[in-house]
Amino acid sequence: MESNYAEANISTEQSPPREKARLSSENGDQEWQGRDQTPPRERTQAINSSPLLGFALPKESRLLKRADFLRVYEHGVRLEGRFMTVFILPAEHGLHRLGVTATKKAIGKAHDRNRAKRLLRESFRLSRVELDAIATKYDWVLNARRSLLQVKLERPMAEFRRIIGQVAKSEDQLPQRSQSNTENDQARQV
Repeated sequence: MESNYAEANISTEQSPPREKARLSSENGDQEWQGRDQTPPRERTQAINSSPLLGFALPKESRLLKRADFLRVYEHGVRLEGRFMTVFILPAEHGLHRLGVTATKKAIGKAHDRNRAKRLLRESFRLSRVELDAIATKYDWVLNARRSLLQVKLERPMAEFRRIIGQVAKSEDQLPQRSQSNTENDQARQV
């Protein structure tokens, strides 16, 4: 038994040509502009171009080694804030250096820790004018607190600047970098 279904139900007539075919010319549809045809050297600069990279915190302004963090914790002064705990110690280098911590215990998930660290780094970076007004250069360790996650940048930055003001006022009462501290640090490194 042969099936005549196809003959009965499928049309063999061609559909009439459409007025505007998809590929109407050799280069395709001319109305569609596609991407910018400007040569790369004539385009505007990309977002991550070199002028914007100047906003980053330079490597020499960061505390990177665990020993540096421990030295600041052990010998430094602790200052409390609502959004952060700050430890400072007079620096042996000629510039302010920053270390930021956001622990899993205090903050929680990784994306929250990353945001807290970004806020603290940005507070430090945007407070360069206030930091440069301090005669003594310090190593700063900023420990994030959970309350930091509920606010925008303005509040932690205002708190950090308030702490900088406290440091500037009581600079003569804070421990200075003594020769014995330098000798002890050098003996520990050997």
